[in-house]
Amino acid sequence: MADSEEMTFWEHLDVFRSSIIKMLVATVAAGIIAFLLKEPLFRIVLAPQDSNFFLWQWVGVEPFKIQLINTGLAEQFLIHMKVALVTGLIVASPYVLYILFSFVSPALYENERRYSVRITLSAYLMFLLGVAVNYFLVFPLTVRFLGTYQVNNSVENMLTISSYVDTLLMLSLMMGVVFELPVLSWLLAKFGLLRREWMVSYRKHAFVAILIVAAVITPTSDIFTLLIVSLPIWLLYECSIFIVGRVQKKNE
Repeated sequence: MADSEEMTFWEHLDVFRSSIIKMLVATVAAGIIAFLLKEPLFRIVLAPQDSNFFLWQWVGVEPFKIQLINTGLAEQFLIHMKVALVTGLIVASPYVLYILFSFVSPALYENERRYSVRITLSAYLMFLLGVAVNYFLVFPLTVRFLGTYQVNNSVENMLTISSYVDTLLMLSLMMGVVFELPVLSWLLAKFGLLRREWMVSYRKHAFVAILIVAAVITPTSDIFTLLIVSLPIWLLYECSIFIVGRVQKKNE
């Protein structure tokens, strides 16, 4: 705190600018490496488009393959850059978080620093877990249903690569945010804004809300798929109830 108080506003600004430059350099460098690794990168990105994906091998479904097409002159190159940049951001994210924390931590007291580390790491890991659940479960289910759905056998599905990648990124972001529920519940309980009794009493309402969220994430009429997607979100809610209960006991 003493070092922070001795620094002038312009010195703080210089440190902040230096931190931003370091984060940008790390992200761009990781993105360039990802861009150069085009074949393995898109082998991973495009894996859920057919029945060879491990989920379908494990479940056992009829063979299928989603046909992807390109409709723009520069579209494939721009998608390559977008995917590489997002991959670079994910790879560089631990370093980015470290730089951000290094900038903020001198202004925090010891107990604030301890809680900040706990919250940041928990939120980061839960977001990555949400992205993983989307890639291995939610996105493949969505692609298989929407990519093979036909109003008539005479209408063939040919999806654009842009639509495929945009859906993958959007669902990854949505699932990452949804998986922040336990961390958000912990924060609200810490400030006394959420209690275990409330979450238990509204459990039925929460279940309906979870089904609605799952239906939005995976627009499918298959009840099995809907329940499979709802299950991890429901487990997050139950885990949040447990976390809020623990926080209440400590506060009391």
